[in-house]
Amino acid sequence: MASQPDLPIPISYISSNYYLFSIDAVTYLRREHHICGVLIGTLPQIPQQNVFLGLPLELMPEEARLLVEKGVAYIVDEARAHNDGMKALVENDRKAYLQDLKSQGAQAMRLQMSRKEQQREEALKQLEEKKAAKAKKNPQHEDTASGEKQDEKQESLAPSDLFAPEPLPESRLASSRASIISPEMAMGITPATSYPPLPRPSPAQLLPLPKVPSSYPLFAHLHSKGYFLSPGLRFGCEYLAYPGDPLRFHSHFLVVSAEWDQEIDLMDIIAGGRLGTGVKKGFLLGGAERKAEHSEAQGNDSIRTFSIEWAGM
Repeated sequence: MASQPDLPIPISYISSNYYLFSIDAVTYLRREHHICGVLIGTLPQIPQQNVFLGLPLELMPEEARLLVEKGVAYIVDEARAHNDGMKALVENDRKAYLQDLKSQGAQAMRLQMSRKEQQREEALKQLEEKKAAKAKKNPQHEDTASGEKQDEKQESLAPSDLFAPEPLPESRLASSRASIISPEMAMGITPATSYPPLPRPSPAQLLPLPKVPSSYPLFAHLHSKGYFLSPGLRFGCEYLAYPGDPLRFHSHFLVVSAEWDQEIDLMDIIAGGRLGTGVKKGFLLGGAERKAEHSEAQGNDSIRTFSIEWAGM
């Protein structure tokens, strides 16, 4: 189970994009604040692997701004923070951090060796069970064959071998091997985040609120109503709105934003309604009222939304 991250959470700003590298932060924001983002990490040796992606998590500018406005996160210029942190890093802290990574690698190697030995013992046990079942089916043949093998083994043994000490069981050998891990055998641990060992970013390294599109008021309004929102490019809309976690629910709405005085082609409304009905979703059109566009405090009442469905089919 993931642990509780330190609040507020740093969001890394890299090449005009917003990223999260901590799994604790990703799970916390999804569980407590309905922020899903998009996983974009892949394996370096298998770049075509794009079904199950991993860290980092890329956030939409709307998601990053919403978290900053709620005081849950802040934006960090990651390149500047990393360079400044490496210059300010004390040598003793660096050595202690490297030693901690080595101990984690040795522990991971012990677990892997113990798992392999356990699998080996289970395979040997299954082999012995198969032999015992085979001997039970034909006991006479097995007794004759085992007697002949035992006689041959006793004849080949030297007198000194008869008094040799009994070897250690495989389980004890496995535990002794797993407890002794050389530095060369230890796994290399690559941490996903830079904090620690780097210090937390200073105020000079923080960035202002992210720039967001004009659809942000509608995004914030739907989020305040408990919806999970994700990019809607694959359905030809701006957002997909889910009534709960997307891992458990299908989306309910294709969300498209419009300005208060924007002219909307009737064919766009018809196409959106038919598309939404065809994929079992509603077509939601909304935006901020003109009277609240320039007000400092925009409440949820300043957003108007309309749900359109294709009827008569």
